[in-house]
Amino acid sequence: MSGAGDIAVLGAGMHPWGKWGRSFVEYGTVAARAALADAGLDWPDVRSVVGAATVRGGYPGYVAGATFARALGWQGARVTSVYAACASGAQAINTARAQILSGMAEVVLVVGADAAPKGFFAPAGGERPDDPDWLRFRVLGATNPAYFGLYARRRMALHGDTPDDFARVKVKNAAAGALNPYARYRKAVTAEEVAASAVVADPLRLLDICATSDGAAALVLCGMDYARRHGAVDPVRIRAVSTVTPTYPNTVLDLPDIATDSAVAAEPSPYSFRASIARAAYEEAGIGPEDLSLAEVYDLSTALELEWYEDLGLCGAGEGAKLVREGVTALGGRVPVNASGGLASFGEAVPAQAVAQVCELTWQLRGTAGERQIDGARTGITANQGLFGHGSSVIAVR
Repeated sequence: MSGAGDIAVLGAGMHPWGKWGRSFVEYGTVAARAALADAGLDWPDVRSVVGAATVRGGYPGYVAGATFARALGWQGARVTSVYAACASGAQAINTARAQILSGMAEVVLVVGADAAPKGFFAPAGGERPDDPDWLRFRVLGATNPAYFGLYARRRMALHGDTPDDFARVKVKNAAAGALNPYARYRKAVTAEEVAASAVVADPLRLLDICATSDGAAALVLCGMDYARRHGAVDPVRIRAVSTVTPTYPNTVLDLPDIATDSAVAAEPSPYSFRASIARAAYEEAGIGPEDLSLAEVYDLSTALELEWYEDLGLCGAGEGAKLVREGVTALGGRVPVNASGGLASFGEAVPAQAVAQVCELTWQLRGTAGERQIDGARTGITANQGLFGHGSSVIAVR
């Protein structure tokens, strides 16, 4: 059954993740050609290209849509470039969807690619004193791993999570990534290996935190009528794309034994930012977490993945560790999370990762994911959180 706002995923393609030392343009072109081949289309058939921008790729990265159109060969297609930090890929998908549903284009190519520098990402975009993330970097010196470590400590204080629980997430994702030919790290990891890796931001160790990577992903999206005319009788469909911002900040500390009397101008939302992202997607798609076959989430750290379980409604607050202990989110579990291997196995290629998540949903819902295939997969969700209130969630169905 199709929803009124459904669009079809006609093709999906990727360039393997790694540290290849080449231009993001090369990676994106490989992924784009793979998606076109998967769709059974030639490049001149595409009338619109949406590129997820990379701010670390110089001027060509800022105008990614035009950059990829040029690399594939100028043929008159409309070009659009989108930047939204870690949600860039989903924003690009949403832009393509708007063009398709409005009748501006029948078929759209979406491409995200990056050549990431080694080490921690440095803040981009100059001085931003109105950006809480910039202030975190500049005033507190809190790099992303330090931020992740605070999240982990919060879970330990509130819910009783342990470093062993965090390690279980890495073990689970590494086992899935070992089965994915596009993953950068294709090796199983034990809990003992996680515990033996260097401490980066207590309690998180090196193997609890994702790397930075080169990589690319692409999708060919179209309307349902176009898909049927090209022989796709029952294609994977994108039913919802959420790109909401936070409602109100949570200004009341919730750690045990700490009381605050912070005054707020309005009642805080009962949902966290991440939970609000997923809730908006569920409402648009007309489904709930109980309908999910799988989820692909933004596992910058192992502790953050546990938080996503709760924000997606897979369990109640504080119950994320219980799910991973019981194998619920592993391959073969009730709701596998990061069957692709997640960022734990890929690393961050920022403008590509939200597109790559939808590639994984596509392959799983088609039943073509190989050794990591989830039996009977019919509905999947993705989730990302980025800088400056950028977040995204995509729901795909079949």
